[in-house]
Amino acid sequence: MKPDLKQIQVPIEAEMAQFEHKFRDFMKSKVKLLDHITNYIVKRKGKQMRPMFVFLTAGVCGTINESTHRGAALIELLHTATLVHDDVVDDANYRRGFFSVNALWKNKIAVLVGDYLLSRGLLLSVDNGDFHLLRIVSNAVKEMSEGELLQSYKARKLDVDEEVYYEIIRQKTASLIASCCSVGASSVGNDELAIEKMRLFGEKVGMAFQIKDDLFDYGEDEIGKPVGIDIKEKKMTLPLIYALRNTDWLTKRKIIYLIRNRSEDKKAVNEVIGFVKKSGGLEYAKEKMNEFYQEALGILKEFPDSVYKTSLRDLVSYSIERRK
Repeated sequence: MKPDLKQIQVPIEAEMAQFEHKFRDFMKSKVKLLDHITNYIVKRKGKQMRPMFVFLTAGVCGTINESTHRGAALIELLHTATLVHDDVVDDANYRRGFFSVNALWKNKIAVLVGDYLLSRGLLLSVDNGDFHLLRIVSNAVKEMSEGELLQSYKARKLDVDEEVYYEIIRQKTASLIASCCSVGASSVGNDELAIEKMRLFGEKVGMAFQIKDDLFDYGEDEIGKPVGIDIKEKKMTLPLIYALRNTDWLTKRKIIYLIRNRSEDKKAVNEVIGFVKKSGGLEYAKEKMNEFYQEALGILKEFPDSVYKTSLRDLVSYSIERRK
């Protein structure tokens, strides 16, 4: 039987319970409205996979400590800030099935809340001298921003090839998971080789994770986002890139036309989905996803066996094999 998140969390159960309380404390403010909003954000938290990656990699590389807790909180604060800002940029009214901050309190307040969370993360690191952790996470936020901008730019031209696609998802998604793993390793020691190995491990996991997410767009499983949403947003994902690369010029021109001009038309979107499925795009994407997955597991094998390593391997499997 595949392990669930509760089983995976067993070695870090105490740390995750402490983290929730500490994270709430780190978000506290003297402004009542701000406290009200941050409490709302905490209550609708997701699976908390990011802090899990931090704690488990720390356990693999050494002894979990206060620096590890601050590193996990730093990542969560900065990432939450980017999500709040993303919802404003995307004019999104929902996140994880709940109303977004901007939907309830309008854009101006949402932007200010995002700024507050960002500043809390920066101060948490500066006040405790965790500059090595701040450097790792700040670099991830920079990469995520660049990845989003690159994807937006390419969405206008619809000229993304496989190499550019990998660069987009490396920056957009993999950089954050890579930072979780390198922060975990860096919080328990200064072994540069181990930190770099964990960074690379997290990057491989993130690449596989995003390809899995892109596969969901073709209705492979029951998920939170609607089928075809990437096509509607003119995002060129791996299944589509492969399908377009392996078809004739006339069909390619037709599919590009549908994406560019009729992405709001359900019938046209379904035609694109059908084309990708028929062209073997899903099978190719799954193959590439598994390559990144196996590369990640190969890196993890280089670390000593422990309950943390077992749970970390299970967490990777859970991330890749999830059905939602």
